Amino acid sequence: MPDVRVLLLCGGRASRFGSDKLLASVKRGSETLPMAALSARGAIVGAGNALAVIPPGAEKLREVLARVGCDILESAATARGIGASLAAGVARSRDAVGWIVALGDMPFIEASTFASVLQALRAGALIAAPVHRTTNARGHPVGFSRRLHDELLALDGDEGARSIIQSHRDDVVLIPVGDEGITMDIDTPRDLP
Repeated sequence: MPDVRVLLLCGGRASRFGSDKLLASVKRGSETLPMAALSARGAIVGAGNALAVIPPGAEKLREVLARVGCDILESAATARGIGASLAAGVARSRDAVGWIVALGDMPFIEASTFASVLQALRAGALIAAPVHRTTNARGHPVGFSRRLHDELLALDGDEGARSIIQSHRDDVVLIPVGDEGITMDIDTPRDLP
């Protein structure tokens, strides 16, 4: 198992998108892939791995993620929200020394951003997050040290790890990046480039 595990959260209901957005085709550079596959690829290239947390029975999603080399965790916890999905991923990879949390609807994050968050965790950061060097906007993916294992495992419902980040805000290592993808999530078809 990788020392730092990327958790790719793919359990949302996509109610604003109108269809299964994680399977929607997205063009990035010269290739077009399902949104979740592009999100997984950035994580795998940048951090060496990804464990996607998906709803039970999401066979097409499982196929597209497996095709790009993503590990899969089917979990009923996805129905309870992003916090529950994150906790399920942490529980499945409890031997990791840290976790990088990414979202399946953010396919434009550069692999180098994942690599920078990974490097910060390995250097001892409690929490590491990218911040856009021009706009100062903090984004995803966010890295968490093993020291936060119990707090991550206790998450539930539809709030992610925001409360944990807030509790430890003085210990967040911000990583300046030029990556516009850190704040580009796709909620509606209009958000597609």
